Amino acid sequence: MKYEKMNNLFLRQSYLDSWEDYERSLKKKSFIKWDYIILTASNEAQATAYRNQIENRLEKGLLPEETTYAVLPDPEGKRVGSGGATFQVMRYIAEQEPERENPFKNRRILVIHSGGDSKRVPQYSAIGKLFSPVPRELPDGRSSTLFDEFIVGMSGVPSRIQEGMLVLSGDVLLLFNPLQIDAQFDGAAAISIKEPVATGKNHGVFLNDGHDYVKCFLHKQTEERLREMGAVNKAGNVDLDTGAVLFGSALLQALFRLISTEGKVDEKKFRQFCNEEARISFYGDFLYPLANDSTLEDFYKEAAEGQLNEALHECRTQIWNAIHHFSMKLLCLSPAEFIHFGTTRELRSLVTKNVQDYEFLDWKMQVNSAVQKEGFAAHNAYVGSRAKIGKEAYLENCYILGNSEVGDGTVLSHVRIMDRKIPEQIVMHGIELTGGKKVIRIYGVPDNPKGKYPGEVSFLGTTLNQFMAQNKVTKEELWKGEETYLWFADLYPVCDDWEDALDMAEIIYKMAHGTATKEEISRWRETERLSLYSSFNAADIEASCDQERFLENRILARCFIRKLEQGMYYADALKIFGKRGISKEIFKLLMEDAAEADFSLKIRIYHAVSCYMKKTRTIYDDLHYDALENDCFGTIQEVIYEEAEKKLPDSAGYRIVKDQVDIALPVRVNWGGGWTDTPPHCNEKGGVVLNAAMKLRGIYPVQITVKRLDELHVEFESKDIGVYTTVDSAAEIQDCHNPYDSFALHKAALIACGIIPVRKKQIFRRF
Repeated sequence: MKYEKMNNLFLRQSYLDSWEDYERSLKKKSFIKWDYIILTASNEAQATAYRNQIENRLEKGLLPEETTYAVLPDPEGKRVGSGGATFQVMRYIAEQEPERENPFKNRRILVIHSGGDSKRVPQYSAIGKLFSPVPRELPDGRSSTLFDEFIVGMSGVPSRIQEGMLVLSGDVLLLFNPLQIDAQFDGAAAISIKEPVATGKNHGVFLNDGHDYVKCFLHKQTEERLREMGAVNKAGNVDLDTGAVLFGSALLQALFRLISTEGKVDEKKFRQFCNEEARISFYGDFLYPLANDSTLEDFYKEAAEGQLNEALHECRTQIWNAIHHFSMKLLCLSPAEFIHFGTTRELRSLVTKNVQDYEFLDWKMQVNSAVQKEGFAAHNAYVGSRAKIGKEAYLENCYILGNSEVGDGTVLSHVRIMDRKIPEQIVMHGIELTGGKKVIRIYGVPDNPKGKYPGEVSFLGTTLNQFMAQNKVTKEELWKGEETYLWFADLYPVCDDWEDALDMAEIIYKMAHGTATKEEISRWRETERLSLYSSFNAADIEASCDQERFLENRILARCFIRKLEQGMYYADALKIFGKRGISKEIFKLLMEDAAEADFSLKIRIYHAVSCYMKKTRTIYDDLHYDALENDCFGTIQEVIYEEAEKKLPDSAGYRIVKDQVDIALPVRVNWGGGWTDTPPHCNEKGGVVLNAAMKLRGIYPVQITVKRLDELHVEFESKDIGVYTTVDSAAEIQDCHNPYDSFALHKAALIACGIIPVRKKQIFRRF
């Protein structure tokens, strides 16, 4: 326990150090940064979404502007494997550095492979796991994603390497201190951490040759096999493959020669190594030849990312000849942490019952969410006060409204629920398709989309076989080809709106449990349907990202307003926006809320936002802070005026009966309660003031004289400040709202007494 606490303290401090490095990378020109940050994507739609995310961060100054950013999709949407994607990265860099003999020399490159289908967490298929949420707020107030964690955590790495390419897997979060990296190597270096053998058997393990070089790879071996090979130390730990690998410039150049001729990309060679048939794997086909005990014969037999075939065989031959003479150093970092965002069940456990394990990183169950309850996880979610959410449920990018009920352990993503009951232990994920149609995919939390029919494939608490049998669904109705995986099953109806899509998801659940009516089954059967695979490929990713941003802004605005409603001081309430402050989009939402709010909330929103604008010198659509402040006090003024108007006397019968009236009044002193009788406090709570009346030097100092004039006008004079004016129309008196008018009080007194009516114009002649 003591060792674990020390580890956590080290990792927490490492993270704080990384955040400081990140902030320096934004502010200091001299700070050593990545020359390139390159993401790989599965298709052009996903790549566009990634580019939008990066552009959004660049516009807000959240990424170093000196770095070159690129997103490279698999060509023509065909899966070329992580190795093929890496060849695309090399091609891209060579094209950016056409004059350099070795385009990788003296360049620091970060590559994040994030182009997977995310089959085991399908709600991230469209936008990619890379931008999936991490359950914490960054120090600047933003909700974090895996991408943000990579950028922060790797900010200190460039200063530790002179050159080379660091390749990361987009679904693994690594926590370590960059100072632990010793980048003195020739060829490649694998970043590893010590993990219990129980973890290692489900992942890749490196076997150390005794000199801190990789002897061989042990991928998903049994615990007995790992012990037999000597991969388990006395503490029961193995050297885990984290997916993080450093390639030196010489190794990169050797690989680049496979796709180039005389230093230029050769299209024919490139297509040999970057295609759907060979589907080269970065981790299998690039790393395997670097292990000391690897043989070409065994290399040919290694499992492929696609299929073992002649095209892959030929590629492996050339890769082996090009890089086998290089070695792979083993950088085993400790303390360090490995967090895998693998399956839906693992994700749910991470953000619910296991989140306390990462409290030292400020992880928490509810992030950027308008939620007033506990016991479930929420990220960018709005939960109404009447809604009931089950234990260990996870809500992300959701509205849960009305009397809705969500079952225990259920995961909801990108849906809006109103007065519905959602079963337990299921996933519901909404997708908007290009063209505006909607699909809601529903499946069980433990379901594995890689399961293949007619095998026993888990589906919604039963099996896919049982689902088909009890509803008389044929194989041909679900699959168009031979690949009968759950991933490709056409289960999900395409609908015109979200409510219809929710109805269809409910029908699918009923069909799985044998409670659907014949009419409901017919409705499902007669509707156009998509699979988990085809629906994510048809997704309008930009619309999904827009929805996430809108919901995030909506929740931030709602949480801010709730704090104002609770009486929090505006400066403290503004902290909810963190360093990013109030964006133009949030400002618009706040103004919409203010327009519909009651008096008390309206003036608080206007006042708080105007103070923020004044302090930050922010202008929205040519609107300055003083205009908003005027809206605040204008609202107060209107309320007072409207209430006073209701109590004005009827002056229809008034006539001037004396030529002059003199009045003298004492001054007032407040012994207690001063300012409680001042708007807006008195409007909301009433004023409670203890007063006394006083003479000054033996006289009543407040003296007023009213005289009758022969002319049809009003003359105002204030002797104490030496001003005088003549007014010829009632309208000029009725305009008594200007605090800079020396006679505003005089005019208001005439109106309050009923002498000058609020709206009538012709009154002097009647008097």
